[in-house]
Amino acid sequence: MSDKVPGFITVRSSSSRLPNKCFLPFGERCNVLEHIIRRAKHYNLDPIICTSTDPSDDLIEKLAIKEKVKFFRGSLNNKLQRWADCAKYFNLDAFHSVDADDPFFDGNEMKRSYEMLLFEDLDVVTPTKESSAGDASVGYSLKTNAIIRSLKGLNPETDTEMMWFYIEKITDLKKKILPSISKSKLKLRLTLDYKEDYWLLESLSRLVGNLATREEINTLFLNNPDLHKINWFRNLEWKIAQDSKKI
Repeated sequence: MSDKVPGFITVRSSSSRLPNKCFLPFGERCNVLEHIIRRAKHYNLDPIICTSTDPSDDLIEKLAIKEKVKFFRGSLNNKLQRWADCAKYFNLDAFHSVDADDPFFDGNEMKRSYEMLLFEDLDVVTPTKESSAGDASVGYSLKTNAIIRSLKGLNPETDTEMMWFYIEKITDLKKKILPSISKSKLKLRLTLDYKEDYWLLESLSRLVGNLATREEINTLFLNNPDLHKINWFRNLEWKIAQDSKKI
């Protein structure tokens, strides 16, 4: 297996809650998307910017070219179709997903997830509910064929932002949850959807640095127990929004 994990950095400009969040300043001399790319490279991910053909995402393509990383443009709303087309374009049988609204994704857990996918010959490796809810998100490791199967029978214009909902409908896929090795019981919200999320995440960038590990982030919160209150109240609203996208 190659040392580098093929990773789709899924990103669009058209966020309804926080438009153009991928271009918000983050740390010193970079924006959120530039930071995601650099963090991915730090953890030996081979980043592929996976965005849409919508004109609103032209600046994302320009940023990918500036950062000298691969990119693909596909469906605006059908994330699964965009992934399938991207995998086909780059001739990938498997990949790992990283959402650009998870700036402190756990690179070590991500590699462990992808290795589990390949070594155990699985179709899908999912994160724990805690990490998928924003606790230093791990993302999903996926076989391309699993994505193609999840698209069967769907209208091409279907909004598949909640892609796991469609994948879970295929009962015979070989799926496993990545066992968490973290002993932390902290309830954190480290995803970027609201302005309060940005306030917290940008603060983390300044306090522990853009390449901080999960352990360093946990230590900061343990030593500053009120820090999570900046955005935790948004979590219920976020969960309601996710449920509303199910069909």
